[in-house]
Amino acid sequence: MTTLQASAQNQLRQLVESIERLEEEKKALSGDIRDKYLEAKGLGFDVKIIRQIVRLRKKSQNERQEEESVLEVYMHALGMLSGGMSAEAEAAVDRMIAAE
Repeated sequence: MTTLQASAQNQLRQLVESIERLEEEKKALSGDIRDKYLEAKGLGFDVKIIRQIVRLRKKSQNERQEEESVLEVYMHALGMLSGGMSAEAEAAVDRMIAAE
């Protein structure tokens, strides 16, 4: 085996071992997160809503507003909302039409 091959073999081993350690850490963190949701449930909180809040907090305010507007448009189109649409939802419709 040449020096280069031995070096590449060592690098590969280090990479694989590092990935394995990170996978173990990920598994431990997933367990910790699951425990926190169980704790929230035990305290009487709605875990489904908490998960939704966590997802929403990862997004910018603009992203959230855009999603809410499109959701409102779709719900209005399906007859799930009474009354008119908000100005944001109407702007979302205009943007969708312009994109076509």
